Amino acid sequence: MAISMYQASVPALVRLLGNLSAILTKAVAYAEAKKIEPRVLLDARLAPDMLSLTRQVQIATDTAKGCGARLAGVDVPKYEDNESSFDELQARLAKTIAFLNGLRPEQIDGSEDRDVTIPTRNQPLTFKGLPYLLYFVLPNFYFHVTTAYAILRHNGLDVGKMDYLGQP
Repeated sequence: MAISMYQASVPALVRLLGNLSAILTKAVAYAEAKKIEPRVLLDARLAPDMLSLTRQVQIATDTAKGCGARLAGVDVPKYEDNESSFDELQARLAKTIAFLNGLRPEQIDGSEDRDVTIPTRNQPLTFKGLPYLLYFVLPNFYFHVTTAYAILRHNGLDVGKMDYLGQP
């Protein structure tokens, strides 16, 4: 049985965004219990030259919504990147999940050879749909979700692999 482009993208992205949302919920409870100002966790990073937790969540959602939109051939939703609280990050995650869940398999299936262009600071990157998904989106998405997890874990949040993977 072959896997479709939809199956390889939307359900995986939605699942990990949901898991990230659950991890952020734990982070709020942790901050309250330990009397940690939430801004400390939101601004935390693994190294001085890395992006903050807030930015990791923003990029993960940007990657997910961009993937869904580009493979479906629809406009990529634009977000302001102005979140400054856990509630605002949760709203961004929920908005992204809702967008992805609104895409239908028939919009994405067959997009393996669709031309996908991503604007960057220097010059646009152009891919075909399948390499875009496999070699750009998924590694980038997992990197930012993993980094968000690692930032919180590094700051003492009691999470483990099953929090990241989610329940089967």
